[in-house]
Formats: sequence, C-alpha cells, structure tokens
Amino acid sequence: MNRLFLGAVITLMLVGIGGFWWQGRAEVEQGAPPPMPVQPADDQPDIPVADLSDVEGPAPPEATELTREQRRFFRYDRNRDLKISRNEMLSSRTDAFRKLDADGNNLLSFEEWAVATATRFDKADANGNRELTAEEFASTRPKKKAKPACRC
Repeated sequence: MNRLFLGAVITLMLVGIGGFWWQGRAEVEQGAPPPMPVQPADDQPDIPVADLSDVEGPAPPEATELTREQRRFFRYDRNRDLKISRNEMLSSRTDAFRKLDADGNNLLSFEEWAVATATRFDKADANGNRELTAEEFASTRPKKKAKPACRC
C-alpha cells in the first residue's frame, strides 16, 4: 500500500515538473529574436575562384599485378610479414576440413583435421623453423586436375 501511494506521489511530481518545464520552454521561444531576413540573390557574395592551371597533383599509385601464387600466399599470410606461421595456416583451412569429411557425416574430429593440416605444414616446412617462406608455401599448391578430352 505504501509503495502504491509513493509511486502515485512521484508520478504526480514528475508530471508537475514536466508541466513547468514545458511552460518555461514556451516563454523562452516567445522571447527569442526573429529570424534573420534572407538576402536577395544580387547581394550574395561571389564564390572565390582560384587559378589551378599550373598546379599538378601527385601521381596516382600504380596497382601491382600479383601472380596467382602470390595471391594464394597472401590469403594465408594475415599479418603480411611474408611468412606463414603455423597458426595462420591452421586458421584458414575450413574448406580443407570439409574436403576431409568424405562421407559428409560431420564425424571428422577437429583433432584429426588439425593433425592432417599440421602434417602437411611440416612436410612443406623444409628447414623446420615452423614458418613457411614463399618458396616453401609454393610446394603446398594443389595439383591441377587433368581436363577431360573434348568429345565433340
């Protein structure tokens, strides 16, 4: 009962404060100065014009054409240090996981997938420093499938 009474008193106080605020705002708006008149078009100042005939900007950057192998390398090299760490290689191999699950039943465990990927990484890491250089990474390139002969 006390909470109900206290809630009603607080609500009435908030409504009263809102009413006073609304009236005070209306009085401020009545005392505001009138808006500035719009100047006619002929009184408008001219837009400044600069002579840029002899000014030349910087040359635009040239795009470099990356080879197919370089694009593939940079898909894995996330921090662009020109080396692929073991974590970078493992983090982007979700499609390989789907390919390893040949029967499509999603029963291939992550550990099995990580072992297969780590084994492939270790085979490519010729010097055993746990990082792949561009040359070492090139050895992991998927082999191209032979195209079937045309049956025209």
